[in-house]
Amino acid sequence: MKILTSAQIRKIDAETISREGIPSLELMKRAATAFFHFFAEKYTDRDSSVIIFAGVGNNGGDALVVARLLHKAGYPVKAYMVEFSNRYTEDCAHNVRRMKAENISYKKIVEKGDIPDLSPFDVVIDGIFGTGLSREVDGVAAEVIARINGSGKKVISIDVPSGLFADRKTEFAVKATETATFQIPKLALYLPENAAFTGNVQIVPIGLSEEAVAEAETDTYLTEKKDIRGMLKPLPKFAHKGTQGHALVIGGSLGKCGSVSLAAKAALKTGCGLVTAYLPKCGVIPIQSNFPEAMALEDKGMEHITSIDYDLKPDAVGIGMGMGLHEETEQALYSFLLKSRGPLVVDADALNILSRYPDWLTLLPKGTILTPHPKELQRLIGGWCDDYDKIGKTRLFARKYNVVVIVKGAYSLVIDQKEMYLNNSGTPALATAGSGDVLTGMVTSLLAQGYQPFVAARIGVFLHGMTADITGDTIHPRSFVASDIIENIGNAYRSLEKKQ
Repeated sequence: MKILTSAQIRKIDAETISREGIPSLELMKRAATAFFHFFAEKYTDRDSSVIIFAGVGNNGGDALVVARLLHKAGYPVKAYMVEFSNRYTEDCAHNVRRMKAENISYKKIVEKGDIPDLSPFDVVIDGIFGTGLSREVDGVAAEVIARINGSGKKVISIDVPSGLFADRKTEFAVKATETATFQIPKLALYLPENAAFTGNVQIVPIGLSEEAVAEAETDTYLTEKKDIRGMLKPLPKFAHKGTQGHALVIGGSLGKCGSVSLAAKAALKTGCGLVTAYLPKCGVIPIQSNFPEAMALEDKGMEHITSIDYDLKPDAVGIGMGMGLHEETEQALYSFLLKSRGPLVVDADALNILSRYPDWLTLLPKGTILTPHPKELQRLIGGWCDDYDKIGKTRLFARKYNVVVIVKGAYSLVIDQKEMYLNNSGTPALATAGSGDVLTGMVTSLLAQGYQPFVAARIGVFLHGMTADITGDTIHPRSFVASDIIENIGNAYRSLEKKQ
């Protein structure tokens, strides 16, 4: 699913109107009707009282059509026009006239004193500004938004929360409980710094021209379940452990060998045939006791890795979890990178070592996958002023070193030299110790099974998130742990392969 700019979306709207030979009001009606059905599914009690705030642009026109539909359906609804300008768009003005013609009352808000008390209402619908906003919100519109945000009510925004900028940092906007965005995802809705504004984001189809969407050029996408399903390789009838890939997981130090155990078990559960863990001597007995399915190789060091020396030829390597920042470990990583040629995933302390010695980044094999959390990313690429800056710097980093970067977060980003995919599986349950170690094991496993790096990263991130999605009703997010991810990888595969 393409993530497009505001200008591209406006063009697709216009192309839909032109290609289908419909008036712009018909497209507005489609959007409002889709929003109405979204709303009605959530609020089946027709006694739920609703207040709608509409602006003077086309987003306000959408809101007025929604008001009419809710009124006809029997919801107690009050509509208010936030008149931050006396220049109405033609379609919005038309729907104002329709409100009058159908004897549906509405009131104008032109100054602070006109803003109604929100306490009698169950739900607030926000339709003040759309994606075309280009300036900071001020005046009466800012007063209305401040009143909405202070109301404590459930707030549903039409397309985007009013005040949210599509392509730059937002300081002030409606704090929506939910956002029903129209058909095409907008990047701003998925950025961490906008979480307080967007709430739960739901994509609502409105019948835009499929041809026009297909023609729009972009390098940014939202990953969908059907995409990942289509990427999975079939499991051959005559498969055996020697044909399903051999993953090597390298890491651990005294007190931190559990991270290697998690990564190794996740690798095997994700489908590779063989897993070997390479640890300091102190970790061999624990991993063999805890996870007998994995083979183990011991380093010369007792409490941390001092050299990375092995004879086997793995199909992919994951390195870094729990290995620490000892000087001997740093040199062992350097020696490993000098001779490393195969598929590689770099995580945790290996990333922190690379941030200390950025020249070593040039030693990474082409297509190496890096899996930093925000602090590790900052150490690699430097600081950023907002999420857009962070994304830009990460994309430059990926191009410079010819790597794939998984930017971990609520909506993890998978970035290579050309494209960026935003992942929408997962819940806050994944914010738990060891979750990243499990992800590294999963991605390493997929590399070992022969998936290309960018594909392995996308599948691994999506599956990882799905384990939280599918256990939402059985494991409370507060008590979800990394082992729960591992135990549900198979169930995630099953859910993924099940055609809806």
